[in-house]
Amino acid sequence: MTQPIISRRTLALGATLAGVGATSALAQNPAPAPPARAPALPHLIDVATASMAEGQPNASLAALDKALAAAIGHKLFTVLVINWSKNENQRFYTNQPGPYPTGGAKPLVKEGEFYREVIMAGRPRICRTYDDVKRAFFDHELIRSRGCESAVNYPVRWNGRTIGSLNLLHQAEWYREDDMPALSAFAQMTVPALMEIVSRA
Repeated sequence: MTQPIISRRTLALGATLAGVGATSALAQNPAPAPPARAPALPHLIDVATASMAEGQPNASLAALDKALAAAIGHKLFTVLVINWSKNENQRFYTNQPGPYPTGGAKPLVKEGEFYREVIMAGRPRICRTYDDVKRAFFDHELIRSRGCESAVNYPVRWNGRTIGSLNLLHQAEWYREDDMPALSAFAQMTVPALMEIVSRA
């Protein structure tokens, strides 16, 4: 039986059509889009309203937790407070008290990227992937077990000094640069609560 003769042009056309098919398949299954963010303003108003209620600073921090979950997103959220007069820091608030309880004050660790960048320089630190989290946190395995592979530590600043940080953790690639303006506003609204905590220490 005579074998059919396939020209180079036919082969090229077939390859082109195969490429079109692959492109169509990619178009039908695009990479996941970055998570959408809700407008921050209504949630900032909620935090401001909570700050006028009794039961401070817990009322403000609970409202902050809820507002940040809605406006930016997190699975794990904690608030660190720094008492410079005593050279101490304390995890004062957590939304997961089982694995991440609040507790007594500890000596401020004056080394590492967190101290250098977040506390001293007053710059937020974004960990985008689990590799970033692994480099930044000694308890990265526990963090991952809570479904978290990204994080942002945002400093709370007053009078030129960091007095605490907001610590948000979520799935990989959750946090990005355009979250920082909203986080800045939320952080500054936390100042009265953190000052209240330090004044009681």
